Amino acid sequence: MRRLWAPWRMEYILSEKGSECIFCKKIKEDRDEDNYILYRGANSFVMMNVYPYNNGHLMVMPYLHLSTLEELGTDVMFDMMNVTQKAISILRDVLNPDGFNVGMNFGKIAGAGMPSHLHIHIIPRWMGDTDFMPLVAETRVMPEHLKITYRKLLPFFKK
Repeated sequence: MRRLWAPWRMEYILSEKGSECIFCKKIKEDRDEDNYILYRGANSFVMMNVYPYNNGHLMVMPYLHLSTLEELGTDVMFDMMNVTQKAISILRDVLNPDGFNVGMNFGKIAGAGMPSHLHIHIIPRWMGDTDFMPLVAETRVMPEHLKITYRKLLPFFKK
């Protein structure tokens, strides 16, 4: 039997999980590097996904704890799209992907891991970034550690 070691998962497994929204909790803390928060804007912020689909997987979300687009005001929606556009530009310049998946999931049934706090996923894609591992082993191979990607992206979000 083969084993895939992921020791960083133990921190999450053993961590205390409260009922508070993880996004609301993290944005209140003053620990942006530990929480992988790259940018804080007027109405929204950018955070790296700690369980990414691909290297550089970012999320743009409002400070407001809302679950649907219908609840957002136009100023917040515009800000989120503006921040999404800037994040894509930064990812393009820093990580040089061949393309992107950008989207939102509403409700658990639609794949939302955090259905109570809406967010936009930005997933960089490279030619050949999928291989046999997800198909035969239900495992995704990440080529770079989150901390390294965070340090690459952060200076560009500070501009």
